[in-house]
Amino acid sequence: MTAIPEDGVVVLYKGGRLPTWDGLTPEQQAEYQDEHVSLMLSVAKTHRLKRLEGFQLMTPQHNWERFWTIAFPTLQGAQSWIDSEIAPPYGRYGFYEYFMALPWRQDYFSSWVTAPQPEPGPEHLDPRFIPPLRADNNSVVVLKFGRWLPDSDDVAPQDRGDEERTRLMRAVAEEHGLMRYEAFKLMGPQEDWDLVWILEFPTLAGAEAWIDAEGSPPHSQYATRSFFLARKWAPEYFASWIPDN
Repeated sequence: MTAIPEDGVVVLYKGGRLPTWDGLTPEQQAEYQDEHVSLMLSVAKTHRLKRLEGFQLMTPQHNWERFWTIAFPTLQGAQSWIDSEIAPPYGRYGFYEYFMALPWRQDYFSSWVTAPQPEPGPEHLDPRFIPPLRADNNSVVVLKFGRWLPDSDDVAPQDRGDEERTRLMRAVAEEHGLMRYEAFKLMGPQEDWDLVWILEFPTLAGAEAWIDAEGSPPHSQYATRSFFLARKWAPEYFASWIPDN
């Protein structure tokens, strides 16, 4: 299998638990969960998992509760992860939507960050011991799904308001201390989106200001987008899943 360049192939995963999970006994839940974690850790080690990061939506969308970015150096690793994640018995009780993607314009988007934060460390946690998992309330994450509308490339940049938008968005990033800005491009475009952006601010005010600025004309006329607010999901614990080698 040929290695994917840059940061590898990324699995974007919209997930959650189905209501049937609550019909299991606590003993069944613990058994299925432990078996599932052992399986996934085996896949992580075999295929050299490079990234595992979850975000909990502040307003769940039906069975969609969390968004994940999962990276492997090869497509084989990504496929193995998906196959293992949906495997029974644990897989019977999950909601799964997977999308293959690649990191997009990393250097450009990272240059917008005005208040970078260090990557979470594993703190020597044993991933087989699952602590009470909680969202990190110290920041707010904006998940943006979107794409250019047809024929938008035929419009001159000055008519689209590209420069004005860039100035406005950079001002928001500076004022509100943008902590993270990254993007992923789908390998297979969807009807309403082919790009995903992840932005992080220290406060809800920053997230709201960014979303408001994104909707400003004339640029907003040439793209479709949807936004979801989220929190990082147990970042220290899931950082411990990344193999040492």
